[in-house]
Amino acid sequence: MTVTRLFPILRTTDLPALVDFYQRAFSASVEYRFEHDGREVYVAMAVGGGTIGIGFEPDAAGGDAVAIWLYVDDVDTAHSAAVDAGAESVAEPEGMPWGERVAQVRDPDGTLLYLGSAV
Repeated sequence: MTVTRLFPILRTTDLPALVDFYQRAFSASVEYRFEHDGREVYVAMAVGGGTIGIGFEPDAAGGDAVAIWLYVDDVDTAHSAAVDAGAESVAEPEGMPWGERVAQVRDPDGTLLYLGSAV
């Protein structure tokens, strides 16, 4: 058995809002949409070189069940774009002792996003 692909799926009570956030904050593009009973319930999005899934779950709870690390070319710009798109800033961009520049934000559902780049 070989794993050929891995990607996170975020669960949300507001699918359109979370899709819009990732499009505006990180230029994500929709690769796939799935509807059930006339309602969009799942969206797969390309974000940089990876993929993120976002699924509608009426009972989903946001928070710290998962954190996502996004490598970006400019942490300061990515942090500002995320905040402008509706993220809450958790940690301003800062140089880390291991040589990367890192910031943290929470998306509109509370998922912690690390924004990092090599220095």
